[in-house]
This record gives sequence, structure tokens and C-alpha cells, in this order.
Amino acid sequence: MLSRINKCSPLLSRISARPFHSSLQRPFSSTLIRQQKDDDESDPVKGRANELIEAVLYGSKKIKEIENQTHSKMLARGKYVHELQTHHVKPEKIEEYIKLVSTHFPLIANDPLNSVNLCGSWMIDIGKLDTFVHIWEYKGYPGHKQTVDKLNKDPAFIQFQRELRPLLISRENSMMLEFSFWQTSPPLVTNGIFELRKYNLKPGRLLEWETEWRKGLECRRQFCEPVGAWFTQLGDLNTVYHMWTYPDLQTRKRTREDAWNTEGWSETVYKTVRLVDNMNSYILRPLDFSPLR
Repeated sequence: MLSRINKCSPLLSRISARPFHSSLQRPFSSTLIRQQKDDDESDPVKGRANELIEAVLYGSKKIKEIENQTHSKMLARGKYVHELQTHHVKPEKIEEYIKLVSTHFPLIANDPLNSVNLCGSWMIDIGKLDTFVHIWEYKGYPGHKQTVDKLNKDPAFIQFQRELRPLLISRENSMMLEFSFWQTSPPLVTNGIFELRKYNLKPGRLLEWETEWRKGLECRRQFCEPVGAWFTQLGDLNTVYHMWTYPDLQTRKRTREDAWNTEGWSETVYKTVRLVDNMNSYILRPLDFSPLR
């Protein structure tokens, strides 16, 4: 192996030609190790050569540092935490449910003592019918704790929960972080439809998905602006959501066709679809009080 390395690098050839047998006959003392380090620092060429050998034998230090970072530090903006709530409502209780949340959700969002904003509230028109989606934005996990603690002591919120539960078949939530390259849209009136796409990734593939999707997003931006994109930290793990808005379904169809004709988009789809276990698309209709509508 050394003969192959020597042929590729004259620098490594000179290093490998030095005698090692004397130093390997006994363990290195701390004095010898410090002296070796000092020698390497004073000789940049020798120090660089040792870095190359260490990278070959033990792996790159930079890559190890990246791998040791959490996904949230590498991928997220870090300023906000988002909660996605999903309520599956009894069909005969739809009107009662809409009236109830239309009264109480704006009260929660507009209370200055709560550390939360309501991004939007929607009803699913295509997908899981009789289902409502709400996205809340907290000022980090401290803001989430402060808001939840306050609401759990609020008599009006406790009464709201009592009235809400009989209307539901089921409900679930997930805590999410924004991707650093895709800030959630502020309140916006489009008078259009919204599409929420959900991707359940293969475990351990989030970093790879983000890398490829970041490139492909620029292809889509040419035709429509995204609303937001998040990855889960609690709840349904290894899951990515992103949301778009269109004037109507025909515009959505044309926009997606235009993206497929743009250089780079097909490659993005090819590289990301193999990272996904399953995916879903939901067409949403905003409720009247939704900040995004």
C-alpha cells in the first residue's frame, strides 16, 4: 500500500522513507508527543503531510465535526419553533367546529402575553377530507412552554378544549423547525389555494434531502414563491413538509409542468425521490380568519 502512496505523492514518499522502527519499540511518552507536535507546527510541510496521513487512516476532522452537529443546528433557522396541528372532525360537526376555532384561535394568537403567532388555518379539500390543519409559530421552545403553561391555566381555553373534544374523531401534532433557506411567509392574502406536501424520509437521509432540495428550489422559485418548509423534531419523525400557494388547480398544473422543463428540476426529483419512503399532497382551503389565505 505504501508503495502505491509513494508513487502518487513525493511528499508522502519522503515521509515514509524515514525510519519508524526505533519509535515503535516502546510507547510514546507525553514529552515525545509534545515535541512531535511542536516540530509539526514549526514545519508546515511536515504538518500538512501528517494531516493527510491522519485523514486517510482516521477520516477528515472537518467531516467529523459536521457529523457531530445536530440536524437542527445545521439545517434550521433556529429562531422559531412551529407546531403543526391536525384535527379530523366528525362530518356532522364541521360547521360547529369552524365556528368554534374561528372564535378562539384569533384570541390565542392576538393575546400579547402569549409567545405565539398563528401562521394559518386550513380545511383539506383534496386528501384527508373533514380534516383541518393549523400551523403555529412559537418564539423558540421557551415561547412554547410559556404559552402552553399560560393557556392551561386560562378558564376560557379550558372551556374551549371541553367544547372541542366532542367534535373530533382524532387529532395529532408535530413540532417542526424551518429550513434555513426557506423562511415561513408572513401573513398574506392570495385568495388562492394552498398545497401542503408531506414526505416521510428514510431514517438518516434528511441532510442529503436538504442538500438536493436546496438546489432544486431555485428552479421552482422562477414560477411561484413557496410559503414555507419544515422538518419535524417531535411527533412524526423523519418527516418534511413544504407548502405552496396557487390561484387555482390549473395554474398549479401549468407551474409544475414549467418546472419540469427547467434545467435542474428533473435531477432534483431523481436525487430526492429515492430518499423518500412515502409522500402525500393535500389541497387546502384557508379559513376566513387565517393570516395566510
